[in-house]
Amino acid sequence: MSTSVERFDERARLRAERVGRDVVHRGELLRHPVYTRVLHWLVAIAFVLALLSGFAIYSPWLFHWLTPLFGGGPRTRLLHPWFGLVFDVAFVFQFLNWLVPMAWTGADTRWLKRIRRYTTNEDKIEPAEVGFFNGGQKVYFWAIVLSGVLFLLTGLLMWFDHVVPAWIVAVSYVVHDLAALLMLAGFIIHIYEGTAAMPGTFRAMTDGTVTEKWAWTHHPAWFRAVTGRDARAAYEREQRRQAERARTVEAWEREQDAHENTADERVP
Repeated sequence: MSTSVERFDERARLRAERVGRDVVHRGELLRHPVYTRVLHWLVAIAFVLALLSGFAIYSPWLFHWLTPLFGGGPRTRLLHPWFGLVFDVAFVFQFLNWLVPMAWTGADTRWLKRIRRYTTNEDKIEPAEVGFFNGGQKVYFWAIVLSGVLFLLTGLLMWFDHVVPAWIVAVSYVVHDLAALLMLAGFIIHIYEGTAAMPGTFRAMTDGTVTEKWAWTHHPAWFRAVTGRDARAAYEREQRRQAERARTVEAWEREQDAHENTADERVP
């Protein structure tokens, strides 16, 4: 029997499906449906707005150029907590959506132990046990959970600073800023990993799909679960196909060179 939380999340998914639909072409896999993508961008936009307005409030002498974006200093201070509240509310939905696949497993612990090999791209394909999310993605997710809770608690204390002791407000400022720095560091890594480090990842959050090659390279266990095929076998098949293609091109180039040499010899 499904829980009330699962039924709540399912109703939200059904509403999202009325807004758009997912299109998957041959050689692609559906990575993130419409509902997930909508949540992702709501969280991302709210975080960026909260971050920029927070910079303007935290250090106005350095980020004074940001306040005009929000209508001036007073308006920035007014909007910042609301941006944070939107972030937390949107992330609650994302938390429910990803709670099951983000559960920590022994495979994630083993993934972290080989993180140096991952960052240096020593392996052409991830270990067979890496599922829908790897250990690094799960660490980032739970860091957001922690930061989101801290944002909400300290933000409320600062927002209603007239009803709590001054020392609690002072501590809240420090904790709030530390949580923001943690989120900012993870956000920068997240952008890098989703673009330059792993080409083909960003499209998963635009049209929702990834190529099968991307899937078997980065998430072999997930690839096996949705296709029923072994990721290593798919990788080796692709390597043989590329080698055969390279041999064909090389043979064609040799043939062309031979024709050109023959033609040169016939010229008096």
